[in-house]
Amino acid sequence: MNKIIVAIDGFSSCGKSTMAKELAIEAGYIYVDSGAMYRAVSLFCIQNGWMTDTDMNEDELVKNIESIQIEFKPNLEGISETYLNGQNVETEIRSLEVANGASRVSTIGFVRRELVRQQQLMGLKKGIVMDGRDIGTVVFPSAELKIFVTASPEIRAQRRLDEMAGKGEKANFEEVLANVKERDDRDQNRTESPLRKAEDAIVIDNSFMTRDEQNSLLKTLFIEKTLS
Repeated sequence: MNKIIVAIDGFSSCGKSTMAKELAIEAGYIYVDSGAMYRAVSLFCIQNGWMTDTDMNEDELVKNIESIQIEFKPNLEGISETYLNGQNVETEIRSLEVANGASRVSTIGFVRRELVRQQQLMGLKKGIVMDGRDIGTVVFPSAELKIFVTASPEIRAQRRLDEMAGKGEKANFEEVLANVKERDDRDQNRTESPLRKAEDAIVIDNSFMTRDEQNSLLKTLFIEKTLS
């Protein structure tokens, strides 16, 4: 079987990350978590004192951006973990402080360009699965398998509401739905790498699919590409 690159794009709350992680484990591929990469940059800034609640030292970050090296390595269970300059930071990057910082650094153009460069280097040896908003259009336009995942805003809002309820968080359906639609608009109309379907991407509308049905379809598409 040929090693390939799998690029999974789509709207929020469509289950892209779950699909990508499960396929990577089953195929023995590396899962590239683009969100974790921005968290790693955030952690690096915090460690060096370049980020506070109210300020970000972009001058220091741009001078040192090339010294930030991020990798993904599978643990004993086959789950990819994040390494920052050779150190496993999977636990550290999951804190709320780092997550908030990641939202800030992800809006910086030179950070996005550097991480795309690193992501493209990761793809040179193939054998990776990556999900996001611009993977099949910007990061890996030559990926052998491109998937675009979608579902109705109402279905995605209900999924998010259920997830929040499972965590003991209270929310109103209409508010969550409005947030989903706002996120869609922002993702599709942002200046830097907007969300759009690659021309050769295969659309999976999982509005009424079970998780098993979704994974089965993705596995079938994956096998077809690796045998071609």
